[in-house]
Amino acid sequence: MRPSTRYLVLIHVAAVVMAVVVLAPFAWLIVSSISPSTELLSSHPHWIPQHPTLSRYKQIFSSGAGGDDVAANFRLAMGNSLIVATATTLISLAVGTVGGYAFARLRFRFRRTALFSFLAIYMLPPIALVIPLYLALANLGLLDTKTGLVLTYCSIVTPFCLWTMSNYYLSMPPDLEEAARVDGCTRLGALVRVILPLARPGLLTTGMFGFLLAWDEFLYSLIFTSTTNAKTIPVAIAEFTGKYSSDFGLIAAGGVLAAAPPLLLALLFQRYIVGGLTSGAVKG
Repeated sequence: MRPSTRYLVLIHVAAVVMAVVVLAPFAWLIVSSISPSTELLSSHPHWIPQHPTLSRYKQIFSSGAGGDDVAANFRLAMGNSLIVATATTLISLAVGTVGGYAFARLRFRFRRTALFSFLAIYMLPPIALVIPLYLALANLGLLDTKTGLVLTYCSIVTPFCLWTMSNYYLSMPPDLEEAARVDGCTRLGALVRVILPLARPGLLTTGMFGFLLAWDEFLYSLIFTSTTNAKTIPVAIAEFTGKYSSDFGLIAAGGVLAAAPPLLLALLFQRYIVGGLTSGAVKG
């Protein structure tokens, strides 16, 4: 039975309202980033700036590196965030891909206990792990390094990848790999040749959310870094706020640039995201 016209109208109206609610803050962020300071601090703010300017973006990309220039430091932080988030995602996704398959298909003692232990670690509040992680990194000489941040972020992202990929594998029928093994494939060969190509939506979705976890992390980066050698975007944006004043336009420009990589990832892999989320939510 076809849905009624009234139902379709209500659905489309609700979709438009939700789109406005979700996109309005980001639209205001873009407007703020190109509005002069006088218009931002005006008692009557408006959506369309009268004298738009790209000076803040120019300041970020053309300022000399080093020193106390927060715009130049933000540019360096973007590179640090990209390196740290990408390395964390690749390592965690590799572990989650193989480990999640083991948890989904193999039967061994304490299997569920181990899986729930990883989930419990992921659910711990980050502040509870700050002191032991800080001491561990200090003893290893990895404070204020990108390597230290990658190891720290892997402790957050890897449990997420393990849990998500194990549930995704459970949604796939085991007959596929059993048929491959009958034809002579080893278990690892069946995983590489049969399961992973079919699990591409789950892999891309898990990798994207793992990247977002590392990209947006603030607390560990704030505590474990002190110079531009490893400082990431969330900390660099926080430094736009001075002791006596704040450059809200520069903060907005930094927010737009910080949102650009995740947004591009979502646009590139949007057709896989819905399939990855829905398939991994139901066990087959």
